[in-house]
Amino acid sequence: MSYKIEYFHERVLAEVESWPVDILADYARLTELLVDHGPNLRMPHSKALGEGLIELRPRGKAGIGRSFYCFLLGKRIVVVHAFIKKTQQTPEHDLKLARKHVKELKNG
Repeated sequence: MSYKIEYFHERVLAEVESWPVDILADYARLTELLVDHGPNLRMPHSKALGEGLIELRPRGKAGIGRSFYCFLLGKRIVVVHAFIKKTQQTPEHDLKLARKHVKELKNG
């Protein structure tokens, strides 16, 4: 049984859908791998950030996208935050927001 991808809020899905077409195409490819491999998907496609938060790492000529997700019971993957990366390091406010959303999901 494969995993199922959900979005924390419709704004997260809207953000992903607004990405440049080449980054969006890589995101679609990586989500297919994620659905098939679940928590076994690793670098360079996916990277664990601790506290149950994991990042998916799509890229294209237009830049680099990041989507943060977590696993829930029932083979559910919830994408909690997404953005286009503009700096070398992931902005702290994006990490804090993603961690907050994961806590909300796991604590009810």
